[in-house]
Amino acid sequence: MGRHYKDLAPWQKAMELVELVYVATGEFPKHEVYGLANQMRRAAVSVPSNIAEGQARFSKPDFRHFLRTSRGSLAELETQVLIAQRLKYLDQASAETMLSSIDEVSRILSGLISSISQEQGT
Repeated sequence: MGRHYKDLAPWQKAMELVELVYVATGEFPKHEVYGLANQMRRAAVSVPSNIAEGQARFSKPDFRHFLRTSRGSLAELETQVLIAQRLKYLDQASAETMLSSIDEVSRILSGLISSISQEQGT
C-alpha cells in the first residue's frame, strides 16, 4: 500500500481513458455540452480520482471500496459510450477504442480488488 497512486497501472490507464473521453466528447454537438458529454467526462474523471483517493487513505478496506466505486464509474461510462454511439455522436472506431480501454481498466481493477480481498481473507 505504500506505493503512490500515480505508480498504479489502473490509475495510469484510467488517465489515458480520460484523455480519450475528453477528445471524443469535444466533437459532440453543442447541445450535448451539458448533457451526455458532461456526464461522460464526469464518469471518466471519477475513475482515476477514486483510485487516488482510495490509495491515499492507507487502509485496504477503504482502498477496495474506492476501487469498486471506480469500477462502477467504468460501467456508467461504458453505458454512456454505447448511448453516444447509438446517437451517432461517436463513430465506430472511437467507440471501440474507448470500450477497449474501459475493458482494460476494468480487468486491472478487478485483479487489484481480488488481490486486496485475498490479502484480507474476504
